[in-house]
Parts: sequence; C-alpha cells; structure tokens
Amino acid sequence: MNRVSLVARLALCIGLMTIGVFPVAADDPSPPSVSLKLIFIHHSVGENWLADNHGSLGIALRDNGYFVSDTNYGWGPVCDDCENCWGAIGDCTDILHWDNWFDVDEDGPVFQALLNEYGQHSEYTRPSDPQPASENDIVLFKSCYPNSNLSGRPDDAVSPSRELTVGSAKAIYVGLLDQFAMRLDKLFVAITAPPVTQGECWEDPENARAFNNWLVHDWLVDHPYANVAVFDFYNVLTSNGGNASTNDSGQETGNHHRWWDGDVQHIQTVDSNLAAYPDGDSHPTPAGNRKATAEFVPLLNVFVNRWLGEQ
Repeated sequence: MNRVSLVARLALCIGLMTIGVFPVAADDPSPPSVSLKLIFIHHSVGENWLADNHGSLGIALRDNGYFVSDTNYGWGPVCDDCENCWGAIGDCTDILHWDNWFDVDEDGPVFQALLNEYGQHSEYTRPSDPQPASENDIVLFKSCYPNSNLSGRPDDAVSPSRELTVGSAKAIYVGLLDQFAMRLDKLFVAITAPPVTQGECWEDPENARAFNNWLVHDWLVDHPYANVAVFDFYNVLTSNGGNASTNDSGQETGNHHRWWDGDVQHIQTVDSNLAAYPDGDSHPTPAGNRKATAEFVPLLNVFVNRWLGEQ
C-alpha cells in the first residue's frame, strides 16, 4: 500500500469514528453481570457507612451483586514497618501506611490475607447464600478523617517523606500504581479520606481539597489500565441540603462525585473544604453517608464494568 492510500485509509477511519460508526464502548452504571467479591479496608467511618441503620452501603452493594467483606481495627498480621502504628495491620490505615498493605510483588502475607478474607468485622447485611469460592476481586481502601489534615501547600509536587504532607501523600499513591499494575486481575478503588470539621482542622483545608482533586484528575493519567479508580468521598461530604441531617443527593448543585445525566460527574459548586455532615465530630451523619452510598454505588459499577471490559 502506498503512502497516499495509507493516509486516506487513516482519514476514513478517523471520520467513521467521529460520526459514530466505530463507537467507543459507553460507560455502564448497571450492576455487573457476574458475581464479584469485594473487601473494604476501613475504620469507624467506614463501619458507619456500611451499617444498615446508618449509610446502608452494605445493603446497596449486596443489591448490586457484590459479596462484601471488610477489615477493621485489630485485623491481620502485625505491621512492624508501619510508621507510628505498632499494632495489627488493620490498625494502620493512614495514607502513609498504604505501601505496607499492597505487597503484591512479593506475594506478601498482608495482601494474600486480604484477598482471602471473607469475614465481617462490622455490622451490615450481605447475601445469606454461600460465598463464591474465589479470592476477593475488588479492594476498596480508605483512610480516616485525620488524613485530611495535610501540611505543605496545595500545589506541592510529589515528594517522598514520612510526614503527612501533600507531596508525601502523592508519593505514596504514585508508588501504589507500580504494585497495582502487577495485579490486573484485581480492581483497586481508592476512597478519599472524609473532610474534618472546623474544630478538628489544624492544617489548611485547601490542601486536602487539592490533593483529592489530584487523585481524581491527575493520579491515573499515565496508568494505562482500568484496574484502578477513585471515589471522592471527601468532595461528596462537603455540601449538604441545608443542615447535617439533610443531604443534597440528587440536586443539580452542590459537591458531588456521581453518575449524572449519562456521564461521570465530579463537581464543586459550594465553596467549602470542611465537613458538611458533622456528627459531634468529623464522623459523617447518616444523611451524609447515605448521600455517599447513592453516589458511590453506580460509580463503582462503572469502574467495575470498565475493568471487566479489559479482562
């Protein structure tokens, strides 16, 4: 084929793609067609989010076909290498601890225990049928709200250290991508740390906002696979429907990360970087957690269907 013919063929293909003859597969927020096992790494905020009488995430995941298990305080082997955490690995869920969880390149004991954990370490409803006989397929991991007190500056570049700064948080998550790329058979979903109240804020809250925006918009730009995703729990919990007991789920305005009008939407129309659902402290109220459930589960389905499309 001569050069002119090749150029003409390329132009024709580009034109056909433009008019939709060769459409790119659309995102799909419907539950996956296969049964999948999911493990959620969390502490007390996650426990409330899962609970039937609080955030109802466990029920929503069950109803979308996921078999959910979780870790909590006291879970797993002792973490000798966790900075400022001398207990079981389940006690160590700060941002600076995540590199101790995902030892996938060494078939390490922590990651293997995580894949084979089928128990419940908090209260929520899940299917009564026997669990699928396989490893966990999906890993959700979330730090607690003290991790929204990031020092440094909003635009700090990746800068490894053992201090909780914007730069060091970026460095931890960048390092995780090398590990995740070794396990394309698993889907990893990073849940951003929830916001803090004014009374529990001791760093510039703009740092947490900037870091979480970086996670959503920049972290995965050079990751060529669909096995890693982000849900901005932080952003969702920074706007409400008038008070901490009323959420703004389903409203056009507000701060959201959701499936909306046929697309993934990440927006902030309310100028707030602090908790909009304080429940005495920075733990979200049931209203806040239910908003997060309503926005997260369809997005999780989108992430799962993207990932399954690569399998």
